[in-house]
Amino acid sequence: MFEKKEYIYSETMGVCKVADIVKLSPNNRLGEPVWYYQLKSAFDKSKVAYIPVENHQVSLRPLVTKEEAEGISAEEAEKLDEKRKNEIRFVLEKAEDLKKK
Repeated sequence: MFEKKEYIYSETMGVCKVADIVKLSPNNRLGEPVWYYQLKSAFDKSKVAYIPVENHQVSLRPLVTKEEAEGISAEEAEKLDEKRKNEIRFVLEKAEDLKKK
């Protein structure tokens, strides 16, 4: 389980921050409320997604480490999609800030 204020990688949004973990009621009103991650894009503040904490279909994972990001060669980086490139840049630029939080 991810924590509030943690930066993670979402396959659909790229780098995002767990802004909150909220309990939402299901549409059918018969089921129990479900816990969701409220994710906000690190690059586009207008993008927000709600992903179930359990049984989600979207792949969520911790960001790569600074060491992993530094180990990616320029040739390898060129082959990555834009979301992954942004993740590498984010980690390298924010490594010191992330340690402080």
